[in-house]
Amino acid sequence: MDYIRLKNMVFYGYHGVEESEKILGARFEVDLIIGADLKKASTTDHLEDTINYEAIYHDIENIVTKEKKHLIEALAGVIARAIKDKYSGIETITVVVRKPSVPIKGILDTVEVEITY
Repeated sequence: MDYIRLKNMVFYGYHGVEESEKILGARFEVDLIIGADLKKASTTDHLEDTINYEAIYHDIENIVTKEKKHLIEALAGVIARAIKDKYSGIETITVVVRKPSVPIKGILDTVEVEITY
């Protein structure tokens, strides 16, 4: 299987359980790994023979910035289902959503969720 990876896309969204997260928002980081057969595109060099990752970036941007979820698990699931349903040729999709600023009393870099469909 071949892969397309979009790493560390950064968006501002309003996801969280706490009321302050819903009002103030926060930065969210998203990684996407698409498993697909890319051999045809590797020989033809035609966009129509691959999966358009620029379009996918904008789809993810719209989901993260316009939808509101309580859980990053739900956000990752929405992204995975939306992209897999919209683009043909995707065999597997893995979405990682990171939330660097979490309202936890303690020291940590980030919280992340990974979902594979």
